[in-house]
Amino acid sequence: MANRNLSNVYPEPVERLIDEFTRLPGIGRKSAERMAFHVLKNNETDALRLSSAVLDVKQNVRCCSICYNLTAEDPCPICDSEPRDATKIMVVEQAKDLISLEQTGVYKGVYHVLTGRIDPLGGVEPDDLTIRQLFDRIEHPERNCRGITVQEVILGLNPDMEGDSTGLFLAEELARRGIVVTRLARGIPAGSHLEFASKAVLADAIEGRQSMNH
Repeated sequence: MANRNLSNVYPEPVERLIDEFTRLPGIGRKSAERMAFHVLKNNETDALRLSSAVLDVKQNVRCCSICYNLTAEDPCPICDSEPRDATKIMVVEQAKDLISLEQTGVYKGVYHVLTGRIDPLGGVEPDDLTIRQLFDRIEHPERNCRGITVQEVILGLNPDMEGDSTGLFLAEELARRGIVVTRLARGIPAGSHLEFASKAVLADAIEGRQSMNH
């Protein structure tokens, strides 16, 4: 009789599911086990609904070709919305920051998602982000939402060292292109992240944005 590997106490399919859950951010072994057993306890319909949702996201969600927000349509509904003021672009690091700012209901312009921030120590340079695409929207209005010329860029970056460095780089480059550059007011505590700020704090930061043109 062949020796059985007793280090894995779960059946192979369960162990594989646990391993996949541990690949998710912030999920350790114990949490992955709880998630796997939740799937096991649910009926087959619920399990298939979960797998279908994962597959649907991978097959149908993409980055908007204009602003790089996550979307199932291209261009995204914000870029394609007639009432939005496409002369103003709010630059954010990630799509989750865009969602936080949208929930304030204050900002009526459009966005540009960098998909990160400049971090030389982490190996992230300007060319690794969508900065060139932002400049293209400014230099070539036909590439901006509905072909509208950009007049102001608002830096909605996280108030930490990497966010500030990214903001300074963008401010210098945008000023050379004759664009009014503002940033969110610092009602947001230094070192924090936009996704954790309250709607009221974000609304005040948008309304009280400050010029970065000198």
